[in-house]
Amino acid sequence: MIRSVPSRHHDIANDLRHEITAGHIKPGERLLSEAGLAGRYGVSTVTLRRALAVLQGEGLVEKIHGKGNFVRLPPRRIVYVGGWGTLDPWTAAETAMRVTVRINTVPAEGHLTTLLKVPTGSLLAEFFCISHEGESPHGLARIYIPRDLAPAGGLDDESSWRETATRFAVLSTPPPTVRETVSARPPTPDEASALRLRNAVAVLAVTRVATDATGRVVEAALLVFPGGRVDAVFTTHHMTDERQTQR
Repeated sequence: MIRSVPSRHHDIANDLRHEITAGHIKPGERLLSEAGLAGRYGVSTVTLRRALAVLQGEGLVEKIHGKGNFVRLPPRRIVYVGGWGTLDPWTAAETAMRVTVRINTVPAEGHLTTLLKVPTGSLLAEFFCISHEGESPHGLARIYIPRDLAPAGGLDDESSWRETATRFAVLSTPPPTVRETVSARPPTPDEASALRLRNAVAVLAVTRVATDATGRVVEAALLVFPGGRVDAVFTTHHMTDERQTQR
């Protein structure tokens, strides 16, 4: 009987995995440079990179361009609350969590005209948000509202928008009607890059449209979360018929 002999890069991966799981290399800690690790194990950088690819595929190590290889932090569960979607407040308030927000003015085109029920070319305020814990991204959102709903100070005054944008909800007061469409699908190349996902990992995609009492669409949000780390919670409220209560 012929037994297969583990290749050198698997030996290296096993050794590094043991150091990580034993706590000798801490979560968030940077590994030695690839050249340093190759010298330590007496192998070429090609072999060393194959070993790191094994650990990256397992989610133990993350390579950050221009910075090096890091031991990944244990992923925090994300809670998406349906009905008025948000990251759970305690997570968003954690000091370890940070949310970057880019604010732009864009013309409505394609699916945005349908979602917001506006003519092509109408000006929209766009909020592009990504939440991070350390170096690990948690979720992203593209939020659009009609430009005329911007605050009096305009989009340049980000202070009036940033706190609510970090909750993935631009409007401070929930509107009367929120319609959400939830689906699981493969990430787009841009989403996979922003969330640092492997191609085989699915995402939870939420399209949320908020409408005021007059029927006007006041917000359309496109939210994307890593499928393996998010819990979507929806609560159904019993509606009492007013005619019955008046009897």
